[in-house]
Amino acid sequence: MTTARETVLGRIKDALALAPAPDTTVPRAYRTGRTLPDDERLALFTDRLVDYRATVHTCTADRTAQVVAEVLREHGARRIGVPAGLDPRWLDAYDGEVQQDSGDIPAPRLDALDGVLTASAVGCAETGTVFLDGSPDQGRRALSLVPDLHVCVVDLSTVEAGVPEAVARLEPRRPTTLISGPSATSDIELERVEGVHGPRTLAVVIRTDR
Repeated sequence: MTTARETVLGRIKDALALAPAPDTTVPRAYRTGRTLPDDERLALFTDRLVDYRATVHTCTADRTAQVVAEVLREHGARRIGVPAGLDPRWLDAYDGEVQQDSGDIPAPRLDALDGVLTASAVGCAETGTVFLDGSPDQGRRALSLVPDLHVCVVDLSTVEAGVPEAVARLEPRRPTTLISGPSATSDIELERVEGVHGPRTLAVVIRTDR
């Protein structure tokens, strides 16, 4: 005996079989290819980062180690974690303890670190967003999400004007983490609470060519 459910589902199946194939073309009419001069891109990126309550430090490439050490010292970070592929020269001026991360280290142990230092893949000036893609100089997600301080080095040459331009630079098969300021949320009374789902403090070191 055919049930009412089977009858309904059978009619739906017959109707779908007679329907034309759906058009699955995705429109891509949004703006792309936007550019900004270096000075304007740097100013916009900095403004957005500061608006998200990140701290921003700019330097030339040859001063990366000095600025990184100053930022870590400013935040009292005496023991930091770094991804295995980080440029070791960035730590030349740092006199604290450095722990190289690996997948064998349980995520809870990362909470004992004072902070983490990573590179980045791409930046978006329009939204003040830093993209990490899990490359060797950026490490796994847990490394940048568990410690309370994240110092992230961004090359201005990797900062794009808008979101479509930034996304176009990413490798879609890599795990991507988008960071727009320190981790924050609001409680039931709409009071901002920081450090709930990631670092309480984000410091971005932007490297320029001059």
